[in-house]
Amino acid sequence: MSRSDFAGFDSLAIHAGQEFDPATGAVIPPVHFSTTYAQDGIGGLRGGYEYGRSGNPTRTALETQLAAIEGGQHGLSFASGLAAEDALLRSVLKPGDEVLLGNDVYGGTYRLIARVLAPWGVGLRVVDMSDLDQVAAALEERPARMVWVETPSNPLLRITDIAGLARLGHAAGAVVVVDNTFASPALQRPLSLGADVVVHSTTKYLGGHSDVVGGALVMNDDALAEQARFLQFAAGAVSGPLDAWLTTRGIKTLGVRMQRHSENGDAVARFLDAHPGVARVYYPGLESHPGHELAASQMSAFGGIVSLALPDAATARRFAESTRLFTLAESLGGVESLLNYPDAMTHASVRGTELAVPEEVVRLSVGIESRDDLLADLEQALATAG
Repeated sequence: MSRSDFAGFDSLAIHAGQEFDPATGAVIPPVHFSTTYAQDGIGGLRGGYEYGRSGNPTRTALETQLAAIEGGQHGLSFASGLAAEDALLRSVLKPGDEVLLGNDVYGGTYRLIARVLAPWGVGLRVVDMSDLDQVAAALEERPARMVWVETPSNPLLRITDIAGLARLGHAAGAVVVVDNTFASPALQRPLSLGADVVVHSTTKYLGGHSDVVGGALVMNDDALAEQARFLQFAAGAVSGPLDAWLTTRGIKTLGVRMQRHSENGDAVARFLDAHPGVARVYYPGLESHPGHELAASQMSAFGGIVSLALPDAATARRFAESTRLFTLAESLGGVESLLNYPDAMTHASVRGTELAVPEEVVRLSVGIESRDDLLADLEQALATAG
């Protein structure tokens, strides 16, 4: 049995694209820093490698790994999540096309479409993707070339029926894109549910240690993959070799990390849900969360992102500035716990739009620290804020 014959997620995460070095037997493949590659005569490329932007063995290994863990045929690695999104959008869209976007998504995604691509003639409409009736009505009113959703969404953890959305999108002739950053492929596999493309900010859970920025696309469509890979090469927003290697290293522990993130996230959500100083908790693992049953059917666990609403914006700000173990910072998905105030941080670019985040909402990225320490920190911060 070869390594490619294994099907378990953790086995794929550890071994896909990670053959030992044939020259030395090194279990961990070397990092290839070279920007150029010797040719055996003009056009005689070794392994297809010519120049660092067009290909790099370390990046190839990561792309093989990405495809394997998402259950796709093609994986592409980029310098950032937004670089991956940009390549995908420009691979699919032309002036006059329209994107139907979820109304609870990362602010940078909205900014990219609304402020970078819109002046070039790309249209944008926003809808609540968790309500398939709204999606169907929007597509019936006017077709969209692309349907784009985050599930769970950022930061209110809305849950969308991926299979149902894929059916609606495909019937309307749209490419269906799922940003799987919050769940990660350890918990959710959108391609198996009918999505056409999966997008990741690998900066988050896949890298997992807050030490590398990156992005990824995974898909099955050969023609779309070829076009996206052309833009990866032609526009040049590729991941560097060390970034690719760090992401690969992070992915190898993704399964066990997501298990701990989910356990801690559930404990934090239930603690906050029972606290009199908290107005509302957003976490799909709570039975009271809209979409809980759907999330349970398409996810294997509920992840480590918990958002909460405090009584008002002033209390939310005080709470955000009062934690000790939770670090006030943007981003998410690292082993350490982070706290983000979306209105003024990650989602500041959507203030005043349909995607604006309520000012009383705080987002937690629950890390893998000791559970009692996490709860104690939140307890003292709530007492300080209140």
